[in-house]
Amino acid sequence: MPTDFEAGGVDRERLGRLLERERAAFVARHPRSAAAYDRAEHLFGKVPMTWMNKNAAGFPVYVERARGARLTDIDGNDYVDFCLGDTGAMAGHSPAPVVAAVTRRLAELGGASTMLPTEEAATVGAELSRRFGLPAWSFTLTATDANRWAIRLLRAVTGRPRILVNSYCYHGSVDESLIVVGPDGRPRSREGNVGAPCDVTVTSRVAEFNDLDGLARELAHGDVAAVLMEPALTNIGIVLPEPGYLDGVRALTRQHGTYLINDETHTFSAGPGGATAAWGLAPDVVTIGKAIGGGVPVGAYGLSAELAAALTGRPDLDLVDMGGVGGTLAGNPVSIAATAATLREVLTDDAFAGMIDVATVFADGIRKIIDGCALPWSVSQLGARVEYRFAAPAPRTGTESAGCADPGLEDYLHVYLINRGVLMTPFHNMALMCPQTTVEDVARHHEVFADALGELLR
Repeated sequence: MPTDFEAGGVDRERLGRLLERERAAFVARHPRSAAAYDRAEHLFGKVPMTWMNKNAAGFPVYVERARGARLTDIDGNDYVDFCLGDTGAMAGHSPAPVVAAVTRRLAELGGASTMLPTEEAATVGAELSRRFGLPAWSFTLTATDANRWAIRLLRAVTGRPRILVNSYCYHGSVDESLIVVGPDGRPRSREGNVGAPCDVTVTSRVAEFNDLDGLARELAHGDVAAVLMEPALTNIGIVLPEPGYLDGVRALTRQHGTYLINDETHTFSAGPGGATAAWGLAPDVVTIGKAIGGGVPVGAYGLSAELAAALTGRPDLDLVDMGGVGGTLAGNPVSIAATAATLREVLTDDAFAGMIDVATVFADGIRKIIDGCALPWSVSQLGARVEYRFAAPAPRTGTESAGCADPGLEDYLHVYLINRGVLMTPFHNMALMCPQTTVEDVARHHEVFADALGELLR
């Protein structure tokens, strides 16, 4: 029996040996990916974007083709894909309605980039309004840009300089969001923050998720234009709101004259209208990206009627030319066509119901395996998204969630799964369901996951 049990309830020496074995097996299974990585000397970090180096095995899998919930790499290995582009492919890879809409736009109608509107944009805006309850929408190419532009608008309309976020939140590469609560309880720049234009504590305030007292203290300064938050933290691991917390956030922001932005980019998994609709929330702004374009780059932000009127009634704000809100490719005909097809034909109300049902099967099965192994772990579900955590009970704040990370254990599980044809989100132990994900796909994950634990705990 193992004798050196530490965090996570596993023998660390055995974990190290198994991880070394699995990494060696990964290298043997992926010679073409390894060669492609070695040849990529003209790419910064050897990858198209540096976060692609976040992998458990030393180099990334190189994709050859993907369709629905399946992916094949250049070595011919097939995968059940629970990563789905870290939400970008929540509609499944290359869904047929999106392929048809983009093909028609490019091949038949033309005009990939015109800087002119299409009638379809108004249709998309109406559908987003139906889903999220906000009447006025504008488009970007990423959720990061949607957040950046919303922040600028709210600073303008309030005359206040600061933005408040939750510790260990994720809002893309928004400068103002890279702030955390330090061990001494004071705000500080998040570790690894690259090239910050200024000290983030000058632009931002921070409070822990699920901490209304902390939020109230920060808002009492009277200088916060907006609270930018995910209704549930996701990118530090799923942290769900406690009962009454989100209602308390809305009450406090109104009390202090502060706008509320719900970033639904990842929490869109909660349902057709994200957590905003699923949980009956009433933000002033919703930002979203990734999934709504069916894999084609797009982002959007929606404004309340009151806020839209306040902004358009300000002739001193340059919303048309060089005022800092907008981009030449934003709202282009291709991304609009893809978004229309995704919302109308792929990520429908019925599709979400099926995705959430499959995710519930995933969550229930993982709990059964973990309980059977008597591990001090937990499982969190956010609609079509599920994650297993190396802590029980599940963390209630971003700082707690960061503190229960276990890179070695996470890497072992990820490589073990990849070597047996199951792909998880590389940043955490998160599985996302798309409309094509089946109960059989879930069963395959659970079979391999149980085997991984069996080898580790024997």
